[in-house]
Amino acid sequence: MSADAGLPGALAHLQPLLDRGGYAALALLVGLDNALIPVPGQTMIIVAAVYAGTGRMNVVAVSLVAWVAATAAAEAAYLLGRRRGSTLIDRYGRYVGLTPQRYARAETFYRRRGIPIVLVSRFVDVLRQTNGLLAGANRLPHPRFSAANALGAAFWTVVWTALGYGAGTDIGPLYHQAMRYQLLLLPALALLLAAFVARAWLKRRHQQAQDHPSVPR
Repeated sequence: MSADAGLPGALAHLQPLLDRGGYAALALLVGLDNALIPVPGQTMIIVAAVYAGTGRMNVVAVSLVAWVAATAAAEAAYLLGRRRGSTLIDRYGRYVGLTPQRYARAETFYRRRGIPIVLVSRFVDVLRQTNGLLAGANRLPHPRFSAANALGAAFWTVVWTALGYGAGTDIGPLYHQAMRYQLLLLPALALLLAAFVARAWLKRRHQQAQDHPSVPR
């Protein structure tokens, strides 16, 4: 492969790695990006898709390699969360204000709302890296996580592969716009989660009030 694909900025910086490593480099970065390590795996998918659009890689192979790597990495993070998540949270949770009481409430919330979070998390930085660990630590049932994980990884992979493949070397403006809209998704998702938490808290308070009515004096 030629390293000169005319790509801008961060995309161009990944070209030498893709030139040397090919599909293995794609799998490595995508896998790490989905398992706690913030590397440019998402950007690597776009670069590989641009290469596929110019005939230097196969677009189906790019999609499959990225999907398998993303799915497998998040599964590994999930298993780590199941086995060590509570220990890690007990040890380090206090540094981010995650007390045992708050963690217990978060566990219930994640079990109820975890599937939508897993489905969309890959489009949000930080959540993409931690979604498997959080799902495991919060005991989201493994079959449900696996299904949502595979589906979310497929959607994420297809979106970025299609963007790179369709735009080709003119990807620059589209890439910057996509990153901008992705940044807007984080506060929107945070507001949605806050609304779910508030609703669950109000429902719980209402239930407690019904279970323990105050006695008039």
